Amino acid sequence: MKNYAVITGASAGLGTEFAKQLADKGYKLILTARREERLKNLAESLPVKCVIIPSDLSRKDECLRFFDLIKDYKIDIFINNAGFGDCNSFLESDLDMELDMVDVNIKAMHILCKKMLQKMQKENHGYILNVASSAGLLPAGPYMATYYATKAYVSSLTQAIARELKEMDSKVYVGALCPGPVDTEFYDVANVEFTLKGITPEYCVEYAIKQMIKRQTVIVPTLFMKASTTMGRLAPRKLAIKITAGQQKKKLGM
Repeated sequence: MKNYAVITGASAGLGTEFAKQLADKGYKLILTARREERLKNLAESLPVKCVIIPSDLSRKDECLRFFDLIKDYKIDIFINNAGFGDCNSFLESDLDMELDMVDVNIKAMHILCKKMLQKMQKENHGYILNVASSAGLLPAGPYMATYYATKAYVSSLTQAIARELKEMDSKVYVGALCPGPVDTEFYDVANVEFTLKGITPEYCVEYAIKQMIKRQTVIVPTLFMKASTTMGRLAPRKLAIKITAGQQKKKLGM
């Protein structure tokens, strides 16, 4: 019998899709997000045991409380998914929203990754998937400056941890999912429209789980995004940032 999979940000988007697909694979679930009613509705729709723990992961004390509540469960998979974005010029974007984004996308991800890794290392098994973005593999993202910076942190931290674990011959996996546009609520929250065709959350999650099991450190769905992020790293930084700025301005209708 399979143990538990934990999913943060489970009330919508990729988090909900991870819950559905991992439930189909027979994992019991621990689900957290701010919106309790959505978590309850999701849990009722799934064919496995679900533990619901509403929490506001923008707060350090809530992150620590959440981990304290799950630390004694037998956990095989941890999907570190909670996060959001915003699209605007840095001059005009809301400071409180940006700081909240830093708290969720960076601080909560960092705290829970560290605490879960320490638990899994003691148990000598487990998978941790930090949900980043293809944005985190590019030099910078004008007009989504804070979001790109937070996802660069996720990507960088994950790759560093993965190398440390490899040098230790650890059996624990840590990887980063770095998709491009996905057809979820993300862009409604960020108040932008796609400039590139998005992939379905079903495909994104299915691909992510397969690559996670194969222990791929950086997971980029679709050949187009793989090529785009590779070119973004190889091109002169100023040019890559200029091209990214042009794409983001299209989202704002500029």
